Amino acid sequence: MKQSRLMSLVESVANVIVGYGVAVMTQILIFPIFGLHTTLAQNLKMGAIFTIVSIARSFALRRVFEAIRVRSSSPQIPGTEQLSKEG
Repeated sequence: MKQSRLMSLVESVANVIVGYGVAVMTQILIFPIFGLHTTLAQNLKMGAIFTIVSIARSFALRRVFEAIRVRSSSPQIPGTEQLSKEG
């Protein structure tokens, strides 16, 4: 069964929200172990930055893998089969 676009959006939003919460909680728990003492506001801001970076990374990787998928499914030009096997 194929996922609808709406459910894909819901899944993506849920993933971002959960990821943000995990990032902030991890910072609150782990930073003091390394002697880093931050306020809740600072943790929330850093969590937002990490979330934005994560979204950008995820988007870039999806586009790379989509480009690979499209390239691998494109028809071969006759006579180039051996070239693609060697490379």
